[in-house]
Parts: sequence; structure tokens; C-alpha cells
Amino acid sequence: MIQTLPHPTLLRYVYNELPADEQQEIEDALLHDPELAETCADILLTQRTLDGLARNPRPATTATILQYSRTFLRM
Repeated sequence: MIQTLPHPTLLRYVYNELPADEQQEIEDALLHDPELAETCADILLTQRTLDGLARNPRPATTATILQYSRTFLRM
């Protein structure tokens, strides 16, 4: 590996949370370091996989929460 980057920095890059100058530095490093590029690709794949998962609660959970919230309307 040519350059070592902390994982939090690479995560911030993947989520577009870096200032433009730092983002450019990361992109330059990715062009010259295949191992870093592979790590970044793995993070991007993981991000896309997680983003594609359904994140809805079970209907029973929603019903329980709604039932609980109705107890406050009676007060």
C-alpha cells in the first residue's frame, strides 16, 4: 500500500462528507494505490447492499407503538 488512510476518512469519502480538497487527495490516492482502491470498492459495495435492504418494522411492532401512543390521548 502506498498510502495509509484511516477507515473513517475513507467512509467519509464514500458518503461524500469530505471537503473538496480532501476528496481530491483521496481520489489521487485511489488512482495510485490498487489496495486502497479495492478497499474503497468493498466499502461502496457494502454501502449499496445495506442501502438496498428493507428497513420497515414488523406490522406487529407498528401496531404496538400506535396502541401505546393512544394511551396518551385518553389522559
